[in-house]
Amino acid sequence: MSDFTLQTHEDGVAVLTWDMPDRSMNVLTREALAEVEALIDAALADPAVKGIVVTSGKADFAGGMDLNVLAHIREQSGENPAQGLFDFTMEGHRILRKLERAGMDERNKGGKPVACAIPGTSAGIGTEIALACHRRFMAEGKARIGLPEILVGIFPGGGGTTRYSRMVGAMAASPVLLEGKMLDPAKARGAGLVDEVVAADQLLSRAREWVLSATDADIVKPWDQKGWKMPGGGPYHPAGFMTFVGASAMVNGKTKGVYPAARALLSAVYEGAMVPFETALRIEARWFVDVLMNPSSSAMIRSLFLNKQALEKGANRPEAPDQKVRKLGVLGAGMMGAGIAYVAANAGIDVVLIDQEQAAADKGRSYSEDLLDKGMRRKKVTPEKKDEVLGRINATTEYEALSDCDLIVEAVFEDPEIKAEVTKRAEAAAGPDCVFATNTSTLPITDLATASERPEQFIGIHFFSPVDKMMLVEIIKGEKTGDRAVAKALDFVRQIRKTPIVVNDARFFYANRCIIPYINEGVRMVGEGVNPALIENAAKLLGFPLGPLQLVDETSIDLGVKIAKATRAAMGDAYPDGEVDEVLFWMADQGRMGRKAKAGFYAYGDDGKRQGLWDGLAERYPQAEDQPDLSAVQHRLMMAQVLEAVRAFEEGVLEDIREGDVGAILGWGFAPWSGGPFSWLDMLGAARAVEVCDGLQSVHGDRFAAPDLLRRMAEEGATFYARYGDGAAAAA
Repeated sequence: MSDFTLQTHEDGVAVLTWDMPDRSMNVLTREALAEVEALIDAALADPAVKGIVVTSGKADFAGGMDLNVLAHIREQSGENPAQGLFDFTMEGHRILRKLERAGMDERNKGGKPVACAIPGTSAGIGTEIALACHRRFMAEGKARIGLPEILVGIFPGGGGTTRYSRMVGAMAASPVLLEGKMLDPAKARGAGLVDEVVAADQLLSRAREWVLSATDADIVKPWDQKGWKMPGGGPYHPAGFMTFVGASAMVNGKTKGVYPAARALLSAVYEGAMVPFETALRIEARWFVDVLMNPSSSAMIRSLFLNKQALEKGANRPEAPDQKVRKLGVLGAGMMGAGIAYVAANAGIDVVLIDQEQAAADKGRSYSEDLLDKGMRRKKVTPEKKDEVLGRINATTEYEALSDCDLIVEAVFEDPEIKAEVTKRAEAAAGPDCVFATNTSTLPITDLATASERPEQFIGIHFFSPVDKMMLVEIIKGEKTGDRAVAKALDFVRQIRKTPIVVNDARFFYANRCIIPYINEGVRMVGEGVNPALIENAAKLLGFPLGPLQLVDETSIDLGVKIAKATRAAMGDAYPDGEVDEVLFWMADQGRMGRKAKAGFYAYGDDGKRQGLWDGLAERYPQAEDQPDLSAVQHRLMMAQVLEAVRAFEEGVLEDIREGDVGAILGWGFAPWSGGPFSWLDMLGAARAVEVCDGLQSVHGDRFAAPDLLRRMAEEGATFYARYGDGAAAAA
């Protein structure tokens, strides 16, 4: 079956329909590109065709380019992958330019109007195709349109960067191009992405009506007209000059210089604005290929698109019948439990939300109501949707309501005795096939499962806070957890549209195992007299959203103290973080518990906003006269996390490096530009990584000792993705 079909109607309008078989969303492949060109040629050559309407046979228009295509082109291009990618990109430009010119001669006469009828969501190359059309019509509704490529480490390279910036000017284009914002139909019309928003049942008829009434003047793009000038001014116009200066400052301020796509995009717009349109497309293509060849962008594409997509589709799901959740029980209506109830109900799952007191259960349900009200204020939620979601949440104190639940998630206090009590009560009320999950961030799953009558149906599901915003869910297998429980957890996480990773039971599992050393290293450096501003900015210059001191403020210092005490009690003399505890415990003694107390490593105003690092730190921990180099601080912060990731993989806690990379980025914001800890090690090279580790170990101790696996890979010249990128375990 073809991806595109062309049907010419009696009125002379040829409708070019994109409907990729066996896919829920249209994506552009290399074969489809050649196919659509042949149909465009046929329509343009047919004298009976008065114009063309490009549309979709699906509810949505398009989801972008299949990024696997770009990977295959690189592989098939031999010793010159850049040339292969450039040729492919220019081929796309040539075809879209053919559509845009639509048979017009050099005098801009005799062309055929081309409209785009967008029934639903359009992203990436779909939007770039729409921008090449002469007029864009979008159906009313909740769909979005935009160019979000920047979010996965590339930028719109199919002409979207050049066309859109020339349509609205560099400044107005920034939210769509540089921030990757997806806009609803009304905002898209205001931003110039679409020309008209119409009722869904009138979409095609309105597009055809316009095609039949359009004149030559209607179908000549501004940049094909004599005397065209860049909206808002080009680089040498006073206003345009200031726009580009400001944009450059903004890009460097937000990206800290570690995201190549943003710089390349801005360069393509700046350089392209000074030359004719055809040349500007070549400039865009060259910068696009430059980004594709950059290891950072390749790693981001692999982790944030290919790996993430594979995990969401169940790459590591055990063989088991469909385990979609019909009814969910949630024990504990605090912030975590309430958040879990909301995301489940919002995904169409009936929920029983239980707490000790009815008032507490009702408060947990009101959390969903507050989120839905916020959505209504932003016009993203209808009153009907609100009622529907709230109607799925039964807030109660009665455990008997769990009788027909097929999954229960316990989210009570991090106290083994309390968790054991609610486990027994819930299992007694639920049916024998119900899977029981505990939401814990630190307590061993195998130990908690001893309270269960059915340990093979007991599993950990670790949500990150706030549940409604955080995309990662960590699924933890206990020693006796069975395959059906794993499949149940995975199917549930996919139902609520989040990204799962599956790990084996161990202290702190995977995410916290890596986050805690990052925080500890920052706190340890404070005790050593390293300037706190140097610590925080070193982290931000690596691309971390939060420095370690801000992160511990956000998660609360008293929680850090609690974890430290529990870890010390469990490890005894082997406990390695006494220097960290000295700082954290002193902070707690001062009542500086973090942001929630409006006092932590940072000072806060009455409104809770950060006002800068707390001056009192310097009195207790004076800054050393000799401060370390920036790179030394960065190596400590990076290696503290990365080495734990490698150890987790080496020990079998983490079974798939793809989960390690995706989990790191989504779970705690690990330098997204790097693609995750394993991708970063591949970029750095195992040999260089070991060299850095040896240097850090000689100065700072054995916590920086290179794991045996990393040392072996350095000796063999191996990379993680070449050896384990298909999901193979370290033991293999």
